[in-house]
Amino acid sequence: MFEKSRKALGFEKNTQFAERILFLSFPTALVFMVLAAFNMVDPILAVISLAAVVVFNIVMLFPLTFELQQIKKYISKLSTGEISQDDLINLSEDETKEIISAINNMHKFWAEKTDTLEAQTISDTAVLDSLPDPIMVIDKQGNILGANLSARTSFGEHIADKKIDEIFNSHSFVNAVSRVLKKEKKSENLVFYVEKPIDQKLYAHIKQLPWVSKGKAVAVISIYDLTKSLKIEKMQSDFVANASHELRTPLSVISGFVETLQTTAKDDPKASEEFLKIISHQAEYMSNLIENLLSLSRIELNQDNPPTEKADIVEIAQDVAESMKLRAKDNDMNIIIKADENINYIRADEGQIRQVIHNLIHNAIKYGEKGTDITINLSNVDNIPKSKTTEIKDSKAVNIAINNKGPKIDEDKLARLTERFYRLQQHKDQNIKGTGLGLSIVKHIVIRHQGNITVKSDKTDGTTFNVYIPIWKN
Repeated sequence: MFEKSRKALGFEKNTQFAERILFLSFPTALVFMVLAAFNMVDPILAVISLAAVVVFNIVMLFPLTFELQQIKKYISKLSTGEISQDDLINLSEDETKEIISAINNMHKFWAEKTDTLEAQTISDTAVLDSLPDPIMVIDKQGNILGANLSARTSFGEHIADKKIDEIFNSHSFVNAVSRVLKKEKKSENLVFYVEKPIDQKLYAHIKQLPWVSKGKAVAVISIYDLTKSLKIEKMQSDFVANASHELRTPLSVISGFVETLQTTAKDDPKASEEFLKIISHQAEYMSNLIENLLSLSRIELNQDNPPTEKADIVEIAQDVAESMKLRAKDNDMNIIIKADENINYIRADEGQIRQVIHNLIHNAIKYGEKGTDITINLSNVDNIPKSKTTEIKDSKAVNIAINNKGPKIDEDKLARLTERFYRLQQHKDQNIKGTGLGLSIVKHIVIRHQGNITVKSDKTDGTTFNVYIPIWKN
């Protein structure tokens, strides 16, 4: 019976409501008992009066007790996040009104604080994730508490579950971190090497967080990969060295023959004619080399700006082939163009694409066997083969395949064909002149167009260069 009544009234167990009523009614009951004992009050009247007092206490205490129970439930739900801003309650009793009003204000205050902190956290995370260099925060034990997107990409998605010495196998780096964590130094800067996941040279800046910062984080580490910069520096150094070497050789020849013409061969018409011819060839070689170097520089200057013009690849290929027909005939060669129906227009710098086809046909004439045909196949393809080193546009493309029937090129040498100044030894042995820059120019033009270039070579079909250029889209 009492359990049903408790549930009907909405009371929880152990509210001590009955005990409170009895406690408040006990003094009155004691008074009536004494009065009844001394016959000062009729016992029946005393019982009725006591019952009235108990009922009065119940009526007075019930709303307060009930609303206190509501407050208890309400606070419990607030603590677990089960109540939203729209579910805030209001009570009727003055005492509980003030309590619930204070609770609602406190809830509103912390809800706004939480929203602000969440927005700030999202904003800070987005800023950190947008930074190109890895950044990590660590605690006193060297555990990684957080890392930006670059760090997670470079060192593993679950980097935050590991210690710093599990990520970097460098004693110098780990020792530098330890010195900062032990507060022996406020910051450390060092260059170190790691072997995994790949060989890298890294620069690290390790710095204590200010004492006002809260939480477990005590230091921040920023990493900068020097590997690419070093490769670029080496490429630039090699480029200058190679260019100097390539220019020094013809200059030495010209200088030597000029000196001879001024001295021992001064009065020898036959020697003068022969020497002047050699000087002319060397001057022409230097002119071509300088022109190619300037061309390569201009291409690299705009390499990050893809072209936006529309070009007709069939018309370009026909024009270039026509202009080189006489040179091909000198080697008893024919240039044949084969094109699929409805070849797409390409998004391209027309002048640069002409240079690509010109360089490839020029090489095909120079290195192909006399009496063979040079074939240019133009076809539409659904996608461009991926590259490990350059950005490829996800697009349909036109494939420009230029084939010559020259000797097979070994597999290990194919990948080096587009390196600056690289020339096959067999071509040097055959005294075939060249600057070694033609295919490098082709590669950088293709990179600017967000396309790709591949090459294959075998004894049967000779060597084929496949250039993929994205199509024009309205």
